[in-house]
Amino acid sequence: MESDTKKKLTLFALTWPIFIELLLHMLMGNADTLMLSQYSDDSVAAVGVSNQILSLVIVMFGFVAVGTSILIAQNLGAKKEKEAKEVAMVSLGANLVFGLLLSVLVIFLSKPLLLLMDLPEELLGEAGTYLKLVGGFMFFQALFMTVGAVIRSYGYTRDAMYITIGANIINVIGNYLFIFGPFGFPVLGVEGVAISTVISRAVAALAAIILLFKRVGGPFPFSYIWKFPKEHIQNLLRIGLPSAGEQLSYNSSQIVITAFIAMLGTEAITSKIYTQNIMMFIFVFGIAIAQGTQILIGHLVGAKKFEEAYSRCLKSLKMAIGISILMAILASIFSKELLSIFTANEEIIQLGSILILLTIILEPGRSFNLVVISSLRAAGDVKYPVIVGIFSMWGVAVGLSYLLGIHFGLGLIGVWIAFISDEWLRGLLMLRRWRSKVWLSKTFVEPKGSQLEVSNG
Repeated sequence: MESDTKKKLTLFALTWPIFIELLLHMLMGNADTLMLSQYSDDSVAAVGVSNQILSLVIVMFGFVAVGTSILIAQNLGAKKEKEAKEVAMVSLGANLVFGLLLSVLVIFLSKPLLLLMDLPEELLGEAGTYLKLVGGFMFFQALFMTVGAVIRSYGYTRDAMYITIGANIINVIGNYLFIFGPFGFPVLGVEGVAISTVISRAVAALAAIILLFKRVGGPFPFSYIWKFPKEHIQNLLRIGLPSAGEQLSYNSSQIVITAFIAMLGTEAITSKIYTQNIMMFIFVFGIAIAQGTQILIGHLVGAKKFEEAYSRCLKSLKMAIGISILMAILASIFSKELLSIFTANEEIIQLGSILILLTIILEPGRSFNLVVISSLRAAGDVKYPVIVGIFSMWGVAVGLSYLLGIHFGLGLIGVWIAFISDEWLRGLLMLRRWRSKVWLSKTFVEPKGSQLEVSNG
């Protein structure tokens, strides 16, 4: 980024490319599910459970990416570009090492992890194949997440979107070739989906690195990739570890809940996967608004513009709630048609329609968590969401899922009631925290003036 150039950051300018990128990420996952559903419902369940495990690995990478995003945004808001680039290089080196380590661990622990999920025996083979292949190359995802966080914090959200478009094209073409076998390609099913996923992620990581150096501009302190200076590592850990703790708690609690659902049979697992694939398109708006808001608030807090940061969060929250309710209602109206895209099983369609109807209550609660937690993180208040999250996710989501879904026999409907209770409890507590303004004292950098012009509109 040219030092004499002012780049105006607005919520809309940041959010629409993030929305498209997230939508394409979800389309990539849905492309796997939709294409595999033409091959085998069992394959869908196998990949779905494997991805639940891999989501935990992604959370582990995420703690560096989250810390990177917030520290760079605050440093840029405080006009400390040299320190921002140092953070970028330290983060890149740290997540590469971490990514390689976790990739190796997934390869060797794939079978024990799947057995912990209480997966039906007929799914173990395909799930293991997918987990080893995709998990073994997760370091590409670590690189992409880190570089993507840097690019977005500088305001170049469109670049990450373009990369994701390319990755999606590669992934869909690979799926088509390996699932349906045109032009003499071998029909590999789950293995083929795994191969195309790995290739697309590798290309995305390489493209992101190239764009980082092109857009942000030099000089970069490359020695920081392996130096790991104490100050930057400490700040990354101070933000990243609690943030990752909240995400880790959520994802691990979801794995336990998925294990409960597995007790209900393969059809229940498949119903959950199809329904959540549709729900993703509802809350993608909230995620995009939350991520754009996090970047803005990071810059505003770095520049000590606290009142603007405070009102920005509340404006974004109202927007996210309104959009989530509208999208949930539309999804409920067309739920049977949407579920029919994935399956012809009438029982799955009927159950999924009820779950999507309950989503009208669930999604506004989720909006509180997406927007307000992102705002608290951007301001440096990262411990409170973890404490509340662990209590609510395990005490409410997991506890009620078993009580209502298994003990009282309500099945997936009971699980969804547990999800609703968890999201609303956490969300209201987060809003109370933001309004208390405790976060005012938790910023990580001191300003020298603002290099980027940030709009609160």
